[in-house]
Amino acid sequence: MNFFEYIRISINSVKVNKMRSFLTMLGIIIGVSAVIAMVAIGQGASKSVSSSIQGLGSNLLIVSPGQAQQGGIKLGAGSFETLTLADADAIRKESAIAGAAPDVSQPSQVVMGDQNYATTIEGTTADYPTVRSTEVQRGRFFTDFEVMSQANVAVVGTQVVENLMGDAGANPVGQTIEINQMKFTIIGELASQGSQGATNNDDRIVIPITTAMNRLFDLTKVRTIFVSAKSNDLMNQAQFEITEAVRAQHHLEPADNDDFQITSQAQILSTAQGVTGVLTALLAGIAGISLVVGGIGIMNIMLVSVTERTREIGIRKAIGATRSAIMAQFLIEAIVLSLFGGLIGIMLGVGISTLVDKVTTLHPAITLSPILYAFFFSMIIGVVFGVYPARKAARLNPIDALRYE
Repeated sequence: MNFFEYIRISINSVKVNKMRSFLTMLGIIIGVSAVIAMVAIGQGASKSVSSSIQGLGSNLLIVSPGQAQQGGIKLGAGSFETLTLADADAIRKESAIAGAAPDVSQPSQVVMGDQNYATTIEGTTADYPTVRSTEVQRGRFFTDFEVMSQANVAVVGTQVVENLMGDAGANPVGQTIEINQMKFTIIGELASQGSQGATNNDDRIVIPITTAMNRLFDLTKVRTIFVSAKSNDLMNQAQFEITEAVRAQHHLEPADNDDFQITSQAQILSTAQGVTGVLTALLAGIAGISLVVGGIGIMNIMLVSVTERTREIGIRKAIGATRSAIMAQFLIEAIVLSLFGGLIGIMLGVGISTLVDKVTTLHPAITLSPILYAFFFSMIIGVVFGVYPARKAARLNPIDALRYE
């Protein structure tokens, strides 16, 4: 009996007991579909996080205040208020730096006509579009002169336009708004950037940092300085130059610790991808347990099948079937069950991922590798859990098998 004959017999056996075969395959179907869907969702989340971080800017370095310490307890990053506009000016002069955009932000009430709306007011400089890879889709961004003169100009996000004007497509340029009872003229609208986690980048108003600090919020320190290196190759040099420039500004001695910290875009991206990778592996591992459970189900049903077909095995052995032939028949039958379950599971997993993409804000990334891994793993499950029943069938004594009732 050749290989294809074994497959034909196995398929016929599956057809004879359709419901039992389906229930046997169910564990494999659930396991494979869950693995594919979980990995797709995890990879989609990883891509989304990576895209959001890369959307922060090009060759980005983030300078933030250091940690304050109280009673021997560190209060956390950013608890030291040490950064100033002068620090940003000093950083901007370094050779490896393309731009530096100091940043302050606070939530505030915004009024336009009879509309009253709470949003985030962000103060920065004219370098902001370059450093943060932000585009202006209408009007323009404010200039260095407007920053120096503390001008009352604003660039708004698309969500702000929709909430204040009732139409996301409306042109806000030239309109007047009030922020904390101070009038501002809208000179531009930012292109949509979407959300980063809980932060909606389109729900903000950007104004000159001098206006924000001196006239609106009465601040003397900046929260963050976003810095862009001239190229990716100059990131290390840029980080060194930033450190030297800020230490000089803060009059730190060689033995003094930095009162600020620098985080690179690559560090943030690596950390985020590490976290999402672990979560994806965890989800896939949990889903993979059902594959093992499905394999146990296949072993169980194959043992039942061996018992039911004892006389058939005895007859086949009596007319010359070898142990290897009997073992091959039952092993291939277990593999066929497992592979059918794997194929159905793949289709179901892809379908679930597509449905999640359409009806939720998650965007699963369906790739070939998890599909192949799940398929081959289901085949291995069939081999591993089919060996024991197949060996049991092959070892039956033909005389005892023929006497079996």
